[in-house]
Amino acid sequence: MSNRMTPLSPHAPTLTLNVNGLNSPTKKHRVAKWIKEQDPTICCLQETHLSSKDKHRLTVKGWKTILQANSKQKKACAAMLISDKTDFKIRQVKRDTGDQYIMIKGTHHQEEITLINIYTPNTGAPKLIKQLLTNQKEDIENNTVIVGDLNTPLTSMDRSCRQKINKGTVELNEKLKQLDLTDIYRTLHPKTEYTFLSSTHGTFSRTDHMLGNKASLYKFKKIEMISNVFCDHNAIK
Repeated sequence: MSNRMTPLSPHAPTLTLNVNGLNSPTKKHRVAKWIKEQDPTICCLQETHLSSKDKHRLTVKGWKTILQANSKQKKACAAMLISDKTDFKIRQVKRDTGDQYIMIKGTHHQEEITLINIYTPNTGAPKLIKQLLTNQKEDIENNTVIVGDLNTPLTSMDRSCRQKINKGTVELNEKLKQLDLTDIYRTLHPKTEYTFLSSTHGTFSRTDHMLGNKASLYKFKKIEMISNVFCDHNAIK
């Protein structure tokens, strides 16, 4: 048996998923099992519907570090789990008082990384995201990755009904352009694919996104959608 330790990977697999509530013990167990199977370095969840005192419901063996947005009530807030196997060192954590996002700044293999996990409700989402990005523009640099359920298809290709994007989304895209941010999934996968099925309207859309700086696209080795059986969103990894 070798005594040498397995070297840590220089890559940091990042997973983002809208879980649509984790109050059911059965669902919590299924989500935890699924996270173990996917084995991300950082797991970003949205719509946990957990308060700060329910943090233990996010526990997954092997992901000891758990961070979530400020919330004393069971709201649709964002959370992050960081693997015990990584050398990711957290330097700063920012939380939104409205439970819409959580941001971490740190280093992975001595490289600076800023990760912002966002969840926005579907009412007025483009305007809310644009304002959030404006407020946090000093934190958005070449090393920034933004993930989450933005409740906003960014292009007409992101809806099965192919309707035109509204004025709010046009303005949001202008803000992304100003910040040199690009839709990583769409850039690497130009074909139409969706992350969300609306059973009410019978339509598909891509509202879950992973955004990054255009100059840093070369750092993304692979990006894919991953299905599951416990919620109506696909994950992005």
